Amino acid sequence: MKVLELYSKKDIEQLTRKRTNEVKIGEDVFVLASEKNWETELKNMPCKFVLFGIPEDIGVRANYGRGGAHTAWKPALDSFLSQQSNEFLTGKDVCVLGHIFVDDLMEQSLSLNIKNKNEMLELRNLVSIIDQRVSDIISKIISCGKIPIVVGGGHNNSYPIIMGCSLALNQKINVINCDPHTDFRPLEGRHSGNGFSYAYRENYLNKYSVFCIHEQYNTTSVLKDFTNDMEHLYYSRYEDVFVREINSFSNTLNQNIGYVKQNGCGVELDLDAITNVPSSAKTSSGISPVQARQYAYQCGKQLNALYFHIAEGAPILSHIKADNKTGKLIGYLIADFIKGVADK
Repeated sequence: MKVLELYSKKDIEQLTRKRTNEVKIGEDVFVLASEKNWETELKNMPCKFVLFGIPEDIGVRANYGRGGAHTAWKPALDSFLSQQSNEFLTGKDVCVLGHIFVDDLMEQSLSLNIKNKNEMLELRNLVSIIDQRVSDIISKIISCGKIPIVVGGGHNNSYPIIMGCSLALNQKINVINCDPHTDFRPLEGRHSGNGFSYAYRENYLNKYSVFCIHEQYNTTSVLKDFTNDMEHLYYSRYEDVFVREINSFSNTLNQNIGYVKQNGCGVELDLDAITNVPSSAKTSSGISPVQARQYAYQCGKQLNALYFHIAEGAPILSHIKADNKTGKLIGYLIADFIKGVADK
């Protein structure tokens, strides 16, 4: 069964916008030569980061959300590769792996109607298959001593990423998530709203810190889960920072980071959190792109970051014109995280 679509040097060159007398990141990144021995090859590469995509929106639709999250990976990669490779960030720090193969599952999902209970169950079963493919690749990357940078796809992929890290390290991991939602919904079959609750209940996730949730977009039962387990579950509130102004952005972020700082920590960013970014649950009242970049940088700098996952971007939605700025924003976020890790 095919799990990974590896990219060649030619694939990267076609996506990189070259210019005379300039060196772009795409001209310096590493790629893998062999699908058969890619783990051994990756382990011996001098780069620290491994970039790959998950071009699916099945998990979002299985959570009654808007599709389109499968469209974020390619424009994000295109923007990142066409940045300058220079003293601030060099492409030699990164291997571009490719993307998780999900074409077969996406095709199956298109005929399923979320209003039909049995077909919704089928959709959620497809998410479980994605889980296995993603966790397998993540586990291998972590075992090679590298830091995965993952562009989704829905936030359902948080679960297999956490699982893959945990299995490779043989321990539970901490996670920080910038998200209006906790994504800690009941274990009702896999979807984008319960990645962290599945990871927690199955003992892959130790401490979970959610930065700036939106008060009216989290259920009473989920909020009780956090209140009843403050040793492992923590959130800060968007309204306390931006509406009531009880605490500053930087202090709140540092508190969230401090909660998960003790051990290896995954870094999650849901693009739903950023004002007017096309996503499965686009918000008109979120953090700014600059604040999202600060989040990515500070998490990279202050934490022992195990991975960086950017989820839910949907630059191409059926009811609106394609948004080309989303890919560029993701490119910035990837660069900021890498610089944060470098500036430890």
